[in-house]
Amino acid sequence: MKEIKAALIGAGFIGPVHLEALRRLGGSVTGVLSSTPASSARAARDLDLPRAYADLGELLADPEVQVVHITSPNRCHFEQASEALRAGKHVMCEKPLAMNARESAALVALARQAGRAAGVGYNIRYNPICLEARQRIRRGDLGAVFSITGSYTQDWLLLPGDYNWRLLPDQGGALRAVGDIGTHWLDLVLFISGLDIEAVCADLATVHPVRHRPRGEVMTFSGKLGKRGATEPVQIATEDCGAVLLRFGGGARGMMWVSQVTAGRKNCVRFEIAGSKCAFAWNSEKPNTLWIGHRDRANEILLRDPALACPEVRPFISLPGGHNEGHHDTFKHLFRAFYDYIAAGDFKARPPFPTFEDGHREIVLCEAILRSHRLGRWVKLNNNQHARQP
Repeated sequence: MKEIKAALIGAGFIGPVHLEALRRLGGSVTGVLSSTPASSARAARDLDLPRAYADLGELLADPEVQVVHITSPNRCHFEQASEALRAGKHVMCEKPLAMNARESAALVALARQAGRAAGVGYNIRYNPICLEARQRIRRGDLGAVFSITGSYTQDWLLLPGDYNWRLLPDQGGALRAVGDIGTHWLDLVLFISGLDIEAVCADLATVHPVRHRPRGEVMTFSGKLGKRGATEPVQIATEDCGAVLLRFGGGARGMMWVSQVTAGRKNCVRFEIAGSKCAFAWNSEKPNTLWIGHRDRANEILLRDPALACPEVRPFISLPGGHNEGHHDTFKHLFRAFYDYIAAGDFKARPPFPTFEDGHREIVLCEAILRSHRLGRWVKLNNNQHARQP
């Protein structure tokens, strides 16, 4: 990876996570771009990077930069990804890929035209146990899928005084809990099951219609730390929690619950996939085990261990059994797949990472979910690309 140099856009919560994973892989990062030249200089110093870019044009003009990692606020993704692709750079963009399906569809087309690697940061796919569940479903262990249920729950926005830019539709998007964490769950279960979603029915809720914004921005997850200063009331239109019923291709049914106001759940992802032969369940709070349920014999707990994993999964397990792997490791495995693809140089080959097409699919799903909530009924999707009109 040392021959493929990257630059980082964004130095908030997730930017340093990208940087740490790249460094673990031996990658070379040329510098960072933050919201202002001053904050770029501060981030470069804090992250021990050689260069602070004053603006996007300076970053894209740097001939050393081959890959751009976009970890900036949601509203910036479309413009930054578009400009990076036009400059001939490969792009790894945090989700959501864009603010709406029109923008994400344009990015899909632009990535194809540019012939560059274009990935989205759905890192949870790369937990080895999730990869193992996928392989076992593909070889037929589960049988026909009957149902997929689960949740993604957090508590960092539990209190009316908890605040972050993600709460505002013009900053984070019209959907917040679904758009921010629900898309991770949806991408994960679609990736594991191999199914598509044909229709959705959503019921969403804003628990705190008014929140108290500090006079000064708050970084993601940092609001729970320290004392709050002076605040001002802000009307909130995005959802704190909600349920989405799902109809999958092939007849399977499902349900997703998302919440950012569930006390004690810091970052908990769960799924249960029931099939005609057995059932699989996984919980990110115990990420190194897969529960396998049976009707006619004792249930099983599969431990993450390269000696027990499918051959296709072993390259994504870094440590022997009993040596736990976690959240940061999923980014490392995602980026390894992305950079190996770039190094191979065949950009017509099937990408082994979540692509802009996957990012666009999630935004189409989000728009259908929001529409379903507003209409109070089921909304169908056409080949998982466009929500149909009523």
